[in-house]
Amino acid sequence: MNMPDSPRTYANAPEPEKSAESLVQHATDNQVCRITLNRPEALNAIAPDQRERIIRLLSEASADPAVRAVVITGTGRGFCAGADLRGGPPTEDRVAGDVARTIRLGAQRLVAAVLDCEKPVIAAVNGTAAGLGAHLAFACDLVLAAESARFIEVFVRRGLVPDGGGAYLLPRLVGPQRAKELMFFGDALTAPEAERLGLVNRVVADGELDKTAREWAERLATGPTRALALTKQLVNASLDTDRTTAFAAEAAAQEINMTTQDAREGVRSFVERRNPEYKGR
Repeated sequence: MNMPDSPRTYANAPEPEKSAESLVQHATDNQVCRITLNRPEALNAIAPDQRERIIRLLSEASADPAVRAVVITGTGRGFCAGADLRGGPPTEDRVAGDVARTIRLGAQRLVAAVLDCEKPVIAAVNGTAAGLGAHLAFACDLVLAAESARFIEVFVRRGLVPDGGGAYLLPRLVGPQRAKELMFFGDALTAPEAERLGLVNRVVADGELDKTAREWAERLATGPTRALALTKQLVNASLDTDRTTAFAAEAAAQEINMTTQDAREGVRSFVERRNPEYKGR
Protein backbone atom coordinates (compact mmCIF):
# COMPACT_ATOMS: atom_id res chain seq x y z
CA MET A 1 0.00 0.00 0.00
CA ASN A 2 1.25 3.46 -0.90
CA MET A 3 0.98 5.10 2.51
CA PRO A 4 1.02 8.78 1.43
CA ASP A 5 -1.89 8.10 -0.97
CA SER A 6 -3.73 5.71 1.34
CA PRO A 7 -3.40 6.95 4.92
CA ARG A 8 -4.82 4.71 7.61
CA THR A 9 -7.00 6.24 10.31
CA TYR A 10 -5.91 3.60 12.77
CA ALA A 11 -3.20 0.96 13.15
CA ASN A 12 -4.09 -2.72 12.65
CA ALA A 13 -2.08 -3.99 15.59
CA PRO A 14 -2.68 -2.86 19.20
CA GLU A 15 -0.31 -0.13 20.35
CA PRO A 16 1.38 0.12 23.72
CA GLU A 17 -0.56 2.40 26.08
CA LYS A 18 0.81 5.94 25.96
CA SER A 19 -0.27 9.11 27.70
CA ALA A 20 -1.93 12.00 25.88
CA GLU A 21 1.01 14.14 27.03
CA SER A 22 3.47 11.95 25.14
CA LEU A 23 1.24 11.65 22.07
CA VAL A 24 0.63 15.41 21.92
CA GLN A 25 3.79 17.18 22.98
CA HIS A 26 3.82 20.79 24.11
CA ALA A 27 6.55 23.36 24.65
CA THR A 28 6.67 27.15 24.82
CA ASP A 29 9.72 29.27 24.09
CA ASN A 30 10.23 32.75 22.63
CA GLN A 31 6.51 33.32 23.31
CA VAL A 32 5.57 30.58 20.82
CA CYS A 33 3.46 27.60 21.90
CA ARG A 34 4.44 24.53 19.88
CA ILE A 35 1.98 21.61 19.71
CA THR A 36 3.44 18.46 18.17
CA LEU A 37 1.39 15.39 17.27
CA ASN A 38 3.64 12.50 18.21
CA ARG A 39 2.12 9.25 17.05
CA PRO A 40 4.16 8.59 13.91
CA GLU A 41 3.35 4.86 13.74
CA ALA A 42 -0.29 5.84 12.98
CA LEU A 43 0.56 8.92 10.90
CA ASN A 44 -0.52 10.97 13.94
CA ALA A 45 -4.17 9.91 13.81
CA ILE A 46 -6.02 11.66 16.65
CA ALA A 47 -7.80 9.68 19.36
CA PRO A 48 -10.29 11.40 21.72
CA ASP A 49 -7.85 11.98 24.57
CA GLN A 50 -5.34 13.56 22.19
CA ARG A 51 -8.07 15.72 20.67
CA GLU A 52 -9.07 16.97 24.11
CA ARG A 53 -5.46 17.81 24.94
CA ILE A 54 -5.07 19.85 21.73
CA ILE A 55 -8.30 21.74 22.49
CA ARG A 56 -7.11 22.43 26.03
CA LEU A 57 -3.69 23.64 24.88
CA LEU A 58 -5.26 26.03 22.38
CA SER A 59 -7.59 27.39 25.04
CA GLU A 60 -4.69 27.89 27.42
CA ALA A 61 -2.68 29.62 24.69
CA SER A 62 -5.55 32.06 24.17
CA ALA A 63 -5.57 33.03 27.85
CA ASP A 64 -1.80 33.09 28.46
CA PRO A 65 -0.19 36.51 27.85
CA ALA A 66 3.19 34.76 27.65
CA VAL A 67 2.02 32.97 24.47
CA ARG A 68 1.72 35.15 21.39
CA ALA A 69 1.74 32.58 18.56
CA VAL A 70 1.05 28.86 18.11
CA VAL A 71 2.55 26.22 15.81
CA ILE A 72 0.92 22.84 15.16
CA THR A 73 3.02 20.15 13.51
CA GLY A 74 3.65 16.41 13.54
CA THR A 75 6.45 13.88 13.78
CA GLY A 76 7.38 11.27 11.20
CA ARG A 77 5.89 11.02 7.72
CA GLY A 78 2.46 12.29 8.63
CA PHE A 79 1.03 15.58 9.83
CA CYS A 80 -2.25 13.92 10.78
CA ALA A 81 -4.09 11.02 9.11
CA GLY A 82 -7.41 12.08 10.63
CA ALA A 83 -9.47 10.72 13.50
CA ASP A 84 -8.61 7.39 15.10
CA LEU A 85 -11.72 5.29 14.52
CA ARG A 86 -10.91 2.64 17.09
CA GLY A 87 -12.79 2.49 20.36
CA GLY A 88 -16.18 3.71 19.21
CA PRO A 89 -19.34 1.67 19.69
CA PRO A 90 -19.97 -1.09 17.12
CA THR A 91 -22.22 -0.01 14.29
CA GLU A 92 -25.02 -2.30 15.43
CA ASP A 93 -25.01 -0.72 18.92
CA ARG A 94 -25.49 2.85 17.74
CA VAL A 95 -28.74 4.69 18.26
CA ALA A 96 -30.13 7.70 16.44
CA GLY A 97 -28.08 10.78 17.27
CA ASP A 98 -24.86 8.97 18.23
CA VAL A 99 -22.93 9.88 15.08
CA ALA A 100 -24.05 13.52 14.99
CA ARG A 101 -23.22 13.88 18.68
CA THR A 102 -19.77 12.35 18.19
CA ILE A 103 -18.97 14.73 15.33
CA ARG A 104 -20.34 17.77 17.13
CA LEU A 105 -18.45 17.09 20.35
CA GLY A 106 -15.33 15.77 18.63
CA ALA A 107 -14.01 16.86 15.24
CA GLN A 108 -16.04 20.06 15.10
CA ARG A 109 -14.83 21.17 18.54
CA LEU A 110 -11.23 20.62 17.49
CA VAL A 111 -11.53 22.71 14.33
CA ALA A 112 -13.47 25.40 16.22
CA ALA A 113 -10.70 25.55 18.84
CA VAL A 114 -8.22 26.48 16.11
CA LEU A 115 -10.54 29.02 14.49
CA ASP A 116 -11.38 30.59 17.86
CA CYS A 117 -7.84 30.66 19.30
CA GLU A 118 -6.99 34.26 20.13
CA LYS A 119 -3.39 33.84 18.99
CA PRO A 120 -2.29 33.32 15.37
CA VAL A 121 -1.93 29.60 14.61
CA ILE A 122 0.51 28.23 12.03
CA ALA A 123 0.21 24.71 10.61
CA ALA A 124 3.63 23.28 9.75
CA VAL A 125 2.51 20.35 7.59
CA ASN A 126 5.37 17.87 7.55
CA GLY A 127 3.66 15.02 5.68
CA THR A 128 0.29 13.51 4.89
CA ALA A 129 -2.73 15.52 6.08
CA ALA A 130 -5.88 13.51 5.45
CA GLY A 131 -9.51 13.90 6.44
CA LEU A 132 -9.74 15.67 9.78
CA GLY A 133 -5.97 16.15 9.59
CA ALA A 134 -6.36 18.22 6.42
CA HIS A 135 -9.14 20.25 8.01
CA LEU A 136 -7.01 20.83 11.11
CA ALA A 137 -4.39 22.40 8.84
CA PHE A 138 -6.90 24.42 6.78
CA ALA A 139 -8.42 25.88 9.96
CA CYS A 140 -5.05 27.42 10.89
CA ASP A 141 -4.37 31.05 10.07
CA LEU A 142 -1.25 30.29 8.04
CA VAL A 143 -0.21 27.00 6.44
CA LEU A 144 3.39 26.05 5.70
CA ALA A 145 3.92 22.75 3.89
CA ALA A 146 6.98 20.61 3.33
CA GLU A 147 7.53 19.59 -0.29
CA SER A 148 6.63 15.99 0.64
CA ALA A 149 3.31 16.98 2.23
CA ARG A 150 0.03 15.78 0.75
CA PHE A 151 -3.56 16.78 1.44
CA ILE A 152 -6.34 14.24 0.98
CA GLU A 153 -10.11 14.58 1.35
CA VAL A 154 -10.18 10.89 2.18
CA PHE A 155 -13.83 10.62 3.25
CA VAL A 156 -15.22 9.61 -0.15
CA ARG A 157 -12.80 6.69 -0.27
CA ARG A 158 -14.54 5.29 2.81
CA GLY A 159 -18.06 6.13 1.64
CA LEU A 160 -18.31 8.91 4.23
CA VAL A 161 -19.45 12.53 4.30
CA PRO A 162 -16.69 15.08 5.13
CA ASP A 163 -16.64 16.18 8.75
CA GLY A 164 -14.50 18.41 10.93
CA GLY A 165 -15.82 21.51 9.19
CA GLY A 166 -14.48 20.52 5.77
CA ALA A 167 -17.59 21.54 3.82
CA TYR A 168 -17.43 24.90 5.64
CA LEU A 169 -13.69 25.54 5.25
CA LEU A 170 -12.90 24.37 1.72
CA PRO A 171 -15.46 26.44 -0.24
CA ARG A 172 -14.26 29.54 1.60
CA LEU A 173 -10.66 28.78 0.67
CA VAL A 174 -10.94 27.54 -2.92
CA GLY A 175 -14.57 28.10 -3.98
CA PRO A 176 -17.41 25.56 -4.24
CA GLN A 177 -16.39 23.99 -7.56
CA ARG A 178 -12.84 23.18 -6.46
CA ALA A 179 -14.09 22.05 -3.06
CA LYS A 180 -16.48 19.59 -4.71
CA GLU A 181 -13.72 18.27 -6.97
CA LEU A 182 -11.46 17.60 -3.99
CA MET A 183 -14.25 16.01 -1.93
CA PHE A 184 -15.92 14.03 -4.75
CA PHE A 185 -12.73 12.35 -6.00
CA GLY A 186 -10.57 12.21 -2.86
CA ASP A 187 -7.36 12.48 -4.87
CA ALA A 188 -4.10 13.27 -3.10
CA LEU A 189 -3.10 16.90 -3.54
CA THR A 190 0.62 17.63 -3.56
CA ALA A 191 1.99 20.57 -1.61
CA PRO A 192 2.70 22.65 -4.76
CA GLU A 193 -0.83 21.94 -6.02
CA ALA A 194 -2.27 22.98 -2.66
CA GLU A 195 -0.24 26.19 -2.78
CA ARG A 196 -1.51 26.92 -6.30
CA LEU A 197 -5.11 26.51 -5.13
CA GLY A 198 -4.56 28.82 -2.15
CA LEU A 199 -4.76 26.13 0.56
CA VAL A 200 -1.11 26.65 1.50
CA ASN A 201 0.76 29.91 2.06
CA ARG A 202 4.19 28.56 1.22
CA VAL A 203 5.92 25.31 0.29
CA VAL A 204 9.44 24.80 1.62
CA ALA A 205 12.03 22.03 1.44
CA ASP A 206 11.42 19.29 4.01
CA GLY A 207 14.55 20.25 5.91
CA GLU A 208 13.51 23.92 6.06
CA LEU A 209 9.99 23.44 7.45
CA ASP A 210 10.79 23.67 11.14
CA LYS A 211 13.13 26.64 10.65
CA THR A 212 10.60 28.54 8.56
CA ALA A 213 7.76 27.81 10.99
CA ARG A 214 9.87 29.09 13.88
CA GLU A 215 10.78 32.25 11.98
CA TRP A 216 7.16 32.99 11.08
CA ALA A 217 5.91 32.24 14.59
CA GLU A 218 8.56 34.34 16.30
CA ARG A 219 7.81 37.21 13.94
CA LEU A 220 4.12 36.97 14.85
CA ALA A 221 5.05 36.73 18.53
CA THR A 222 6.70 40.16 18.35
CA GLY A 223 3.62 41.71 16.76
CA PRO A 224 0.63 43.52 18.29
CA THR A 225 -1.09 40.43 19.72
CA ARG A 226 -4.53 41.88 20.41
CA ALA A 227 -4.64 43.59 17.02
CA LEU A 228 -3.83 40.24 15.39
CA ALA A 229 -6.59 38.53 17.42
CA LEU A 230 -9.15 41.11 16.37
CA THR A 231 -7.98 40.94 12.75
CA LYS A 232 -8.37 37.15 12.83
CA GLN A 233 -11.93 37.51 14.14
CA LEU A 234 -12.84 40.02 11.44
CA VAL A 235 -11.45 37.92 8.59
CA ASN A 236 -12.96 34.65 9.86
CA ALA A 237 -16.38 36.27 10.20
CA SER A 238 -16.26 38.25 6.96
CA LEU A 239 -17.58 35.51 4.65
CA ASP A 240 -20.57 34.83 6.90
CA THR A 241 -21.78 38.42 7.25
CA ASP A 242 -23.19 41.21 5.09
CA ARG A 243 -21.32 44.44 4.44
CA THR A 244 -23.17 46.46 7.09
CA THR A 245 -22.43 43.89 9.79
CA ALA A 246 -18.80 43.55 8.67
CA PHE A 247 -18.26 47.31 8.71
CA ALA A 248 -19.81 47.60 12.17
CA ALA A 249 -17.57 44.79 13.45
CA GLU A 250 -14.53 46.52 11.96
CA ALA A 251 -15.35 49.81 13.67
CA ALA A 252 -15.94 48.03 16.99
CA ALA A 253 -12.65 46.16 16.66
CA GLN A 254 -10.80 49.43 16.05
CA GLU A 255 -12.46 50.95 19.12
CA ILE A 256 -11.43 47.99 21.29
CA ASN A 257 -7.91 47.84 19.88
CA MET A 258 -7.21 51.52 20.52
CA THR A 259 -7.45 50.80 24.27
CA THR A 260 -4.39 48.49 24.10
CA GLN A 261 -0.84 49.43 24.98
CA ASP A 262 0.38 48.09 21.64
CA ALA A 263 -1.89 50.40 19.63
CA ARG A 264 -0.63 53.40 21.56
CA GLU A 265 2.95 52.19 21.04
CA GLY A 266 2.34 51.76 17.32
CA VAL A 267 1.08 55.32 16.92
CA ARG A 268 3.79 56.72 19.20
CA SER A 269 6.57 54.92 17.29
CA PHE A 270 5.23 56.28 14.00
CA VAL A 271 5.28 59.84 15.32
CA GLU A 272 8.76 59.32 16.78
CA ARG A 273 10.00 57.64 13.59
CA ARG A 274 11.26 54.46 15.22
CA ASN A 275 10.43 50.77 15.14
CA PRO A 276 7.61 49.80 17.52
CA GLU A 277 8.21 47.49 20.48
CA TYR A 278 5.04 45.54 21.03
CA LYS A 279 4.38 43.76 24.32
CA GLY A 280 1.23 41.86 23.41
CA ARG A 281 -0.93 43.97 25.72
